[in-house]
Amino acid sequence: MVNNQNILPYDGEAYYSKKLWSATQCDYMLKALMEMLHWRQDELIMFGKKILTNRKVAWYGDDAFQYTYSHTPKTALPWHKELLPIKESVEEVTQSSFNACLCNLYHHGNEGMSWHSDDDKEFGKQPTIASLSFGANRPFKFRHKNTKEIITLTLENGHLLMMKGNTQHFWVHALPKSSKIKDPRINLTFRKVI
Repeated sequence: MVNNQNILPYDGEAYYSKKLWSATQCDYMLKALMEMLHWRQDELIMFGKKILTNRKVAWYGDDAFQYTYSHTPKTALPWHKELLPIKESVEEVTQSSFNACLCNLYHHGNEGMSWHSDDDKEFGKQPTIASLSFGANRPFKFRHKNTKEIITLTLENGHLLMMKGNTQHFWVHALPKSSKIKDPRINLTFRKVI
């Protein structure tokens, strides 16, 4: 990683990098990904009812991987040409290999994610997840499942957050909503499906 300082005090590993691309490159990637990826509203099952989120998602991978989130299965599409060079750069920086990517499009700050862990069985017991942001800077929080300690950082345009080790077992994370944020953000979460 560009920055090898663990931002979690215990029970996990999370590393936040410096900017990987110029502002011009980041602006291009945000625009290209918004226009070219196969975005669709995320489907969730809450209290037995099907909910469509305003946030949009796209799921890509080496194979037609099945991924189930909130009782809703997703099937990975073949890699889009815009994602492959980004994936290669992320793999080089993190010294990790990934075979899938869950893409999230937040149109503005009124769209976010509540507390959760990426501890799905598809990703193994100690998943490594590289989360790359393009667009609006957004606050991001970790909360320890037992001690309730909270760690806060800002995910900036073109920056990379890598989570690994026991992080998903001991910590939850969230992208809080904020009505002050008017610009879009795309988050690419590169993963390894086992």
